[in-house]
Amino acid sequence: MKPRPPRPAAHAPALAKLDAALVALLHQRVALVAAPRTLPGLPPAALAAVFREINSATAAVVQPATIAYMGPPSSFTQQAAMAHFGHAQTFVAHESTADVFRAVAKHDADFGVVPIENSNEGAVTNTLDMFVDADVQICAEVLLDIHQQLLSRGACATIKTIYSHPMGFAQCRRWLSSHLPGARCVEVYSTAHAAERAARETHAAAIAGALAAEQFALNIVARNIEDSIHNVTRFLVISRAPAARSGADKTSLLFAIKDRPGALYDLLKPFKDARINLAKIESRPNRVKAWEYYFYVDLIGHAEDANVQRALQRLRPHCNVIKILGSYPLGKRGNHAVPAARACRRASTR
Repeated sequence: MKPRPPRPAAHAPALAKLDAALVALLHQRVALVAAPRTLPGLPPAALAAVFREINSATAAVVQPATIAYMGPPSSFTQQAAMAHFGHAQTFVAHESTADVFRAVAKHDADFGVVPIENSNEGAVTNTLDMFVDADVQICAEVLLDIHQQLLSRGACATIKTIYSHPMGFAQCRRWLSSHLPGARCVEVYSTAHAAERAARETHAAAIAGALAAEQFALNIVARNIEDSIHNVTRFLVISRAPAARSGADKTSLLFAIKDRPGALYDLLKPFKDARINLAKIESRPNRVKAWEYYFYVDLIGHAEDANVQRALQRLRPHCNVIKILGSYPLGKRGNHAVPAARACRRASTR
Protein backbone atom coordinates (compact mmCIF):
# COMPACT_ATOMS: atom_id res chain seq x y z
CA MET A 1 0.00 0.00 0.00
CA LYS A 2 1.30 3.48 -0.86
CA PRO A 3 2.11 5.68 2.13
CA ARG A 4 -0.13 8.66 2.64
CA PRO A 5 1.34 11.93 1.40
CA PRO A 6 2.25 14.41 4.14
CA ARG A 7 0.12 17.48 4.58
CA PRO A 8 1.55 20.38 2.51
CA ALA A 9 3.03 23.05 4.77
CA ALA A 10 1.18 25.75 2.86
CA HIS A 11 -2.11 24.17 3.87
CA ALA A 12 -1.28 23.93 7.58
CA PRO A 13 -3.22 27.07 8.70
CA ALA A 14 -6.30 26.03 6.77
CA LEU A 15 -6.13 22.48 8.12
CA ALA A 16 -5.73 23.77 11.67
CA LYS A 17 -8.92 25.77 11.22
CA LEU A 18 -10.56 22.67 9.75
CA ASP A 19 -9.52 20.64 12.82
CA ALA A 20 -11.16 23.22 15.07
CA ALA A 21 -14.25 23.27 12.86
CA LEU A 22 -14.49 19.47 13.12
CA VAL A 23 -14.49 19.65 16.91
CA ALA A 24 -17.24 22.27 16.81
CA LEU A 25 -19.20 20.16 14.35
CA LEU A 26 -18.98 17.12 16.60
CA HIS A 27 -20.30 19.13 19.53
CA GLN A 28 -23.14 20.38 17.35
CA ARG A 29 -23.98 16.83 16.25
CA VAL A 30 -24.13 15.59 19.83
CA ALA A 31 -26.50 18.41 20.76
CA LEU A 32 -28.78 17.73 17.81
CA VAL A 33 -28.91 13.98 18.28
CA ALA A 34 -29.59 14.44 21.99
CA ALA A 35 -32.47 16.78 21.18
CA PRO A 36 -33.90 15.63 17.82
CA ARG A 37 -36.93 17.89 18.22
CA THR A 38 -34.76 20.73 16.96
CA LEU A 39 -35.36 19.25 13.48
CA PRO A 40 -39.05 18.34 13.41
CA GLY A 41 -40.03 15.42 11.21
CA LEU A 42 -36.49 14.06 10.75
CA PRO A 43 -36.04 10.63 12.43
CA PRO A 44 -33.02 10.33 14.76
CA ALA A 45 -31.51 7.58 12.56
CA ALA A 46 -31.67 9.83 9.49
CA LEU A 47 -30.17 12.70 11.45
CA ALA A 48 -27.31 10.49 12.64
CA ALA A 49 -26.67 9.33 9.04
CA VAL A 50 -26.47 12.93 7.80
CA PHE A 51 -23.93 13.87 10.45
CA ARG A 52 -21.98 10.66 9.91
CA GLU A 53 -21.43 11.61 6.28
CA ILE A 54 -20.49 15.20 7.19
CA ASN A 55 -18.01 13.94 9.77
CA SER A 56 -16.66 11.35 7.34
CA ALA A 57 -16.03 13.93 4.61
CA THR A 58 -14.37 16.32 7.06
CA ALA A 59 -12.26 13.62 8.69
CA ALA A 60 -11.12 12.39 5.27
CA VAL A 61 -9.37 15.74 4.84
CA VAL A 62 -8.17 16.26 8.41
CA GLN A 63 -7.15 12.68 9.23
CA PRO A 64 -7.84 10.25 6.39
CA ALA A 65 -8.22 6.59 7.32
CA THR A 66 -7.87 3.35 5.40
CA ILE A 67 -10.42 0.69 6.28
CA ALA A 68 -9.83 -2.95 5.35
CA TYR A 69 -12.88 -5.16 5.06
CA MET A 70 -13.52 -8.82 4.36
CA GLY A 71 -15.17 -9.61 1.07
CA PRO A 72 -15.30 -8.16 -2.40
CA PRO A 73 -16.74 -4.70 -3.12
CA SER A 74 -20.52 -4.41 -2.62
CA SER A 75 -20.55 -7.08 0.10
CA PHE A 76 -22.50 -6.64 3.33
CA THR A 77 -19.19 -6.12 5.13
CA GLN A 78 -18.44 -3.11 2.94
CA GLN A 79 -21.95 -1.86 3.66
CA ALA A 80 -21.30 -2.20 7.41
CA ALA A 81 -17.96 -0.40 7.06
CA MET A 82 -19.60 2.50 5.25
CA ALA A 83 -22.44 2.59 7.78
CA HIS A 84 -19.85 3.08 10.54
CA PHE A 85 -17.25 5.31 8.87
CA GLY A 86 -19.30 7.10 6.21
CA HIS A 87 -18.51 7.00 2.50
CA ALA A 88 -15.61 9.45 2.32
CA GLN A 89 -12.81 7.25 3.72
CA THR A 90 -10.68 4.79 1.76
CA PHE A 91 -12.07 1.23 1.74
CA VAL A 92 -9.91 -1.72 0.68
CA ALA A 93 -11.39 -5.15 0.00
CA HIS A 94 -9.58 -8.31 1.17
CA GLU A 95 -10.23 -11.92 0.26
CA SER A 96 -10.19 -13.34 3.78
CA THR A 97 -10.65 -12.44 7.42
CA ALA A 98 -6.99 -13.31 8.01
CA ASP A 99 -5.97 -10.71 5.40
CA VAL A 100 -7.97 -8.03 7.21
CA PHE A 101 -6.35 -8.84 10.56
CA ARG A 102 -2.93 -8.87 8.89
CA ALA A 103 -3.49 -5.51 7.19
CA VAL A 104 -4.36 -3.84 10.51
CA ALA A 105 -1.55 -5.51 12.46
CA LYS A 106 1.05 -4.52 9.83
CA HIS A 107 -0.14 -0.88 9.63
CA ASP A 108 -1.41 -1.31 6.08
CA ALA A 109 -4.85 -0.23 7.30
CA ASP A 110 -6.02 1.91 10.19
CA PHE A 111 -9.13 -0.18 10.84
CA GLY A 112 -10.59 -3.50 9.79
CA VAL A 113 -14.21 -4.64 9.58
CA VAL A 114 -15.14 -8.32 9.86
CA PRO A 115 -18.41 -10.22 10.49
CA ILE A 116 -18.70 -11.98 13.84
CA GLU A 117 -22.27 -13.35 14.07
CA ASN A 118 -25.71 -13.39 12.49
CA SER A 119 -28.89 -13.33 14.57
CA ASN A 120 -30.33 -16.31 12.65
CA GLU A 121 -27.28 -18.36 11.65
CA GLY A 122 -24.97 -17.88 14.64
CA ALA A 123 -21.25 -17.20 14.98
CA VAL A 124 -18.74 -16.68 12.18
CA THR A 125 -16.21 -19.13 13.57
CA ASN A 126 -13.19 -18.22 11.45
CA THR A 127 -13.39 -14.66 12.81
CA LEU A 128 -13.47 -15.99 16.38
CA ASP A 129 -10.43 -18.16 15.68
CA MET A 130 -8.40 -15.17 14.43
CA PHE A 131 -8.44 -13.53 17.85
CA VAL A 132 -6.36 -16.29 19.46
CA ASP A 133 -3.09 -14.98 18.02
CA ALA A 134 -4.05 -11.55 16.65
CA ASP A 135 -2.38 -8.43 18.02
CA VAL A 136 -5.34 -6.09 17.48
CA GLN A 137 -8.09 -4.52 19.58
CA ILE A 138 -11.84 -4.48 19.02
CA CYS A 139 -12.76 -0.79 19.01
CA ALA A 140 -16.40 -0.84 17.83
CA GLU A 141 -19.28 -3.04 16.75
CA VAL A 142 -21.75 -2.45 13.93
CA LEU A 143 -25.24 -3.99 13.90
CA LEU A 144 -26.51 -4.13 10.33
CA ASP A 145 -30.01 -5.14 9.27
CA ILE A 146 -29.51 -7.65 6.47
CA HIS A 147 -31.95 -7.40 3.59
CA GLN A 148 -31.49 -9.95 0.83
CA GLN A 149 -32.54 -9.04 -2.70
CA LEU A 150 -33.09 -11.29 -5.70
CA LEU A 151 -30.99 -9.78 -8.49
CA SER A 152 -31.09 -10.68 -12.17
CA ARG A 153 -30.68 -9.30 -15.68
CA GLY A 154 -34.10 -10.66 -16.65
CA ALA A 155 -37.50 -11.43 -15.22
CA CYS A 156 -38.21 -13.73 -12.30
CA ALA A 157 -40.06 -16.23 -14.48
CA THR A 158 -36.92 -16.85 -16.58
CA ILE A 159 -34.59 -17.69 -13.66
CA LYS A 160 -33.14 -21.21 -13.72
CA THR A 161 -29.99 -20.81 -11.57
CA ILE A 162 -29.48 -18.83 -8.37
CA TYR A 163 -26.08 -17.97 -6.89
CA SER A 164 -25.40 -16.92 -3.32
CA HIS A 165 -23.27 -17.40 -0.24
CA PRO A 166 -24.46 -20.35 1.92
CA MET A 167 -25.72 -17.91 4.55
CA GLY A 168 -27.71 -16.06 1.90
CA PHE A 169 -29.48 -19.28 0.94
CA ALA A 170 -30.02 -20.18 4.61
CA GLN A 171 -31.69 -16.84 5.26
CA CYS A 172 -34.13 -17.23 2.34
CA ARG A 173 -35.07 -20.94 2.42
CA ARG A 174 -38.83 -20.51 2.78
CA TRP A 175 -39.07 -17.77 0.18
CA LEU A 176 -37.13 -19.80 -2.39
CA SER A 177 -39.24 -22.88 -1.71
CA SER A 178 -42.43 -20.89 -2.27
CA HIS A 179 -41.45 -18.79 -5.28
CA LEU A 180 -38.62 -20.57 -7.15
CA PRO A 181 -38.81 -24.25 -6.13
CA GLY A 182 -37.40 -25.51 -9.45
CA ALA A 183 -34.35 -23.23 -9.60
CA ARG A 184 -30.86 -24.69 -9.13
CA CYS A 185 -29.10 -23.14 -6.12
CA VAL A 186 -25.31 -22.80 -6.44
CA GLU A 187 -23.20 -21.76 -3.45
CA VAL A 188 -20.31 -19.31 -3.97
CA TYR A 189 -17.90 -17.65 -1.54
CA SER A 190 -19.71 -14.29 -1.29
CA THR A 191 -22.94 -12.58 -2.24
CA ALA A 192 -20.96 -10.06 -4.30
CA HIS A 193 -19.41 -12.88 -6.33
CA ALA A 194 -22.91 -14.29 -6.78
CA ALA A 195 -24.06 -10.97 -8.25
CA GLU A 196 -21.02 -10.87 -10.55
CA ARG A 197 -21.87 -14.32 -11.94
CA ALA A 198 -25.54 -13.46 -12.36
CA ALA A 199 -24.54 -10.37 -14.35
CA ARG A 200 -22.55 -12.53 -16.80
CA GLU A 201 -25.17 -15.22 -17.38
CA THR A 202 -28.64 -15.45 -18.84
CA HIS A 203 -31.45 -17.09 -16.85
CA ALA A 204 -29.40 -16.55 -13.69
CA ALA A 205 -30.00 -14.62 -10.47
CA ALA A 206 -28.19 -13.83 -7.24
CA ILE A 207 -29.26 -13.40 -3.65
CA ALA A 208 -27.30 -10.37 -2.49
CA GLY A 209 -27.61 -6.85 -1.12
CA ALA A 210 -28.83 -3.74 -2.88
CA LEU A 211 -25.26 -2.44 -3.11
CA ALA A 212 -24.43 -5.39 -5.38
CA ALA A 213 -27.31 -4.45 -7.69
CA GLU A 214 -25.72 -1.04 -8.20
CA GLN A 215 -22.23 -2.48 -8.60
CA PHE A 216 -23.17 -4.99 -11.32
CA ALA A 217 -26.11 -3.17 -12.96
CA LEU A 218 -28.67 -5.83 -12.06
CA ASN A 219 -32.42 -5.49 -11.58
CA ILE A 220 -33.93 -6.10 -8.16
CA VAL A 221 -36.68 -8.50 -9.18
CA ALA A 222 -37.78 -9.28 -5.60
CA ARG A 223 -37.02 -7.19 -2.55
CA ASN A 224 -36.28 -8.21 1.04
CA ILE A 225 -36.73 -11.95 0.54
CA GLU A 226 -35.16 -12.96 3.86
CA ASP A 227 -37.43 -15.26 5.86
CA SER A 228 -37.07 -13.30 9.10
CA ILE A 229 -37.39 -9.54 9.51
CA HIS A 230 -35.10 -9.90 12.54
CA ASN A 231 -32.06 -10.66 10.39
CA VAL A 232 -29.12 -8.76 11.84
CA THR A 233 -25.41 -9.32 11.35
CA ARG A 234 -22.95 -8.04 13.92
CA PHE A 235 -19.61 -6.78 12.63
CA LEU A 236 -16.50 -5.90 14.62
CA VAL A 237 -14.20 -2.97 13.92
CA ILE A 238 -10.59 -3.76 14.80
CA SER A 239 -7.60 -1.45 15.18
CA ARG A 240 -4.23 -1.30 16.88
CA ALA A 241 -5.42 1.06 19.63
CA PRO A 242 -8.20 0.68 22.20
CA ALA A 243 -11.43 2.67 22.03
CA ALA A 244 -12.20 5.47 24.47
CA ARG A 245 -14.63 4.72 27.27
CA SER A 246 -18.15 5.73 26.25
CA GLY A 247 -20.14 5.07 29.42
CA ALA A 248 -22.16 2.32 27.71
CA ASP A 249 -19.58 -0.29 26.80
CA LYS A 250 -19.15 -3.94 25.99
CA THR A 251 -15.98 -5.97 26.59
CA SER A 252 -14.88 -9.06 24.67
CA LEU A 253 -12.63 -11.63 26.33
CA LEU A 254 -10.86 -14.85 25.37
CA PHE A 255 -10.25 -17.63 27.92
CA ALA A 256 -8.51 -20.99 27.85
CA ILE A 257 -9.57 -22.87 30.97
CA LYS A 258 -7.80 -25.70 32.72
CA ASP A 259 -9.30 -29.10 31.87
CA ARG A 260 -10.80 -30.44 35.10
CA PRO A 261 -14.26 -31.08 36.61
CA GLY A 262 -16.18 -27.87 37.30
CA ALA A 263 -13.93 -25.72 35.11
CA LEU A 264 -16.77 -24.05 33.23
CA TYR A 265 -18.58 -23.29 36.51
CA ASP A 266 -15.41 -21.64 37.82
CA LEU A 267 -15.32 -19.56 34.63
CA LEU A 268 -18.85 -18.22 35.04
CA LYS A 269 -19.17 -17.81 38.82
CA PRO A 270 -16.93 -14.70 39.20
CA PHE A 271 -19.15 -12.84 36.70
CA LYS A 272 -22.31 -13.86 38.54
CA ASP A 273 -20.87 -12.80 41.88
CA ALA A 274 -19.85 -9.42 40.39
CA ARG A 275 -23.36 -8.98 38.89
CA ILE A 276 -21.96 -8.73 35.36
CA ASN A 277 -24.28 -9.48 32.46
CA LEU A 278 -22.75 -11.89 29.92
CA ALA A 279 -24.15 -11.06 26.48
CA LYS A 280 -22.48 -13.97 24.67
CA ILE A 281 -20.39 -17.07 25.34
CA GLU A 282 -19.00 -19.23 22.54
CA SER A 283 -16.60 -22.17 22.62
CA ARG A 284 -14.03 -23.06 19.97
CA PRO A 285 -11.66 -26.04 19.91
CA ASN A 286 -8.02 -25.51 20.77
CA ARG A 287 -6.18 -26.29 17.54
CA VAL A 288 -3.07 -27.37 19.46
CA LYS A 289 -4.58 -29.71 22.07
CA ALA A 290 -7.42 -32.06 21.21
CA TRP A 291 -10.58 -31.83 23.33
CA GLU A 292 -9.58 -28.55 24.92
CA TYR A 293 -11.46 -25.33 24.19
CA TYR A 294 -11.21 -21.57 24.10
CA PHE A 295 -14.17 -19.54 25.33
CA TYR A 296 -15.17 -16.19 23.87
CA VAL A 297 -17.21 -14.01 26.19
CA ASP A 298 -18.94 -10.67 25.63
CA LEU A 299 -19.89 -8.86 28.82
CA ILE A 300 -21.68 -5.60 29.44
CA GLY A 301 -19.23 -3.17 31.00
CA HIS A 302 -15.71 -1.83 30.49
CA ALA A 303 -12.53 -3.75 31.31
CA GLU A 304 -11.51 -0.91 33.64
CA ASP A 305 -14.76 -1.07 35.68
CA ALA A 306 -14.08 -2.11 39.26
CA ASN A 307 -16.48 -5.08 39.20
CA VAL A 308 -14.99 -6.36 35.92
CA GLN A 309 -11.49 -6.05 37.37
CA ARG A 310 -12.54 -8.05 40.45
CA ALA A 311 -14.10 -10.79 38.32
CA LEU A 312 -11.00 -11.11 36.14
CA GLN A 313 -8.76 -11.25 39.19
CA ARG A 314 -10.78 -14.16 40.62
CA LEU A 315 -10.79 -15.87 37.25
CA ARG A 316 -7.04 -15.89 36.58
CA PRO A 317 -6.15 -18.90 38.80
CA HIS A 318 -8.60 -21.06 36.82
CA CYS A 319 -7.31 -20.17 33.33
CA ASN A 320 -4.32 -20.96 31.17
CA VAL A 321 -4.99 -17.86 29.06
CA ILE A 322 -6.96 -14.65 29.61
CA LYS A 323 -6.93 -12.12 26.79
CA ILE A 324 -8.91 -8.87 26.73
CA LEU A 325 -9.88 -8.38 23.09
CA GLY A 326 -11.23 -4.88 23.63
CA SER A 327 -13.76 -2.64 25.35
CA TYR A 328 -15.91 -0.61 22.97
CA PRO A 329 -19.25 1.23 22.77
CA LEU A 330 -22.38 -0.89 22.56
CA GLY A 331 -23.66 -0.96 18.99
CA LYS A 332 -27.21 0.12 18.21
CA ARG A 333 -29.43 -1.37 15.57
CA GLY A 334 -30.87 1.14 13.11
CA ASN A 335 -34.45 2.08 13.90
CA HIS A 336 -35.69 2.19 10.32
CA ALA A 337 -38.78 0.33 9.16
CA VAL A 338 -38.32 -3.09 7.56
CA PRO A 339 -40.65 -3.46 4.57
CA ALA A 340 -42.26 -6.83 3.94
CA ALA A 341 -40.83 -9.11 1.27
CA ARG A 342 -42.46 -8.91 -2.12
CA ALA A 343 -42.91 -11.77 -4.53
CA CYS A 344 -41.19 -11.83 -7.91
CA ARG A 345 -42.69 -9.55 -10.46
CA ARG A 346 -44.02 -11.52 -13.40
CA ALA A 347 -42.60 -10.91 -16.84
CA SER A 348 -45.94 -9.51 -17.97
CA THR A 349 -45.78 -6.75 -15.34
CA ARG A 350 -42.27 -5.56 -16.08
